[in-house]
Amino acid sequence: MEGEEQSAEVAMPSSAPPADLPVLLITLLKSVIYRDGDARLWGMLLNLQTRVRDYITVLGLDLVLDEAEGYAFLKSREESADDEATPKLPRLVARRPLSFPVSLLLALLRKKLAEFDASGSDTRLVLTRDDIVELVRVFLPNSSNETRLIDQIETHINKIVELGFLRRLKPLSGSTAALPGFEVRRILKAFVDAQWLADFDARLATYQAQLSGTTPETSRENANDA
Repeated sequence: MEGEEQSAEVAMPSSAPPADLPVLLITLLKSVIYRDGDARLWGMLLNLQTRVRDYITVLGLDLVLDEAEGYAFLKSREESADDEATPKLPRLVARRPLSFPVSLLLALLRKKLAEFDASGSDTRLVLTRDDIVELVRVFLPNSSNETRLIDQIETHINKIVELGFLRRLKPLSGSTAALPGFEVRRILKAFVDAQWLADFDARLATYQAQLSGTTPETSRENANDA
């Protein structure tokens, strides 16, 4: 009888989800996976990316995986005009509206990253707080209160850290007086693409006008009145 019981055991089907798959799916639904953040998790994702794509398809999501830059995240699938007969799915990955100063700073960081890559000097772009302040200062309204201006820019920096496009670095050991650095995360390239950068100068003119409380249309009207 013992032999019969043993022969009755059923093996797990080969199509059963790997034990690592739920970990990957839950992590991706919550945040971005970086190669340098968790090498083991990154390896799991490379091995199981086909299974991940299969599972997230039913949720209307796509996996964006950049092996060269070392990041992966989920985004809502773009709906086609031919899909009118298909029920529209609610967005699982929410859009986050950004203020003009945050959008401007993201654009400036993206341009800085493109210039940095063109120089071929290193793989990590690290900026100090003062570097970032100087990047954006020229596009903000003139202010006689330097401290207030820096506080405002630091608020925008904190928002970008929260969004995951900047990573705050600790000061080097022994340099307690040094300001902390910020690494520009390469995932920014996936959100601000080359086509966007091609129109960068025109966009900056719009940003600058709106940040100063005017619009290009208003400026033209004022010029005509003069």
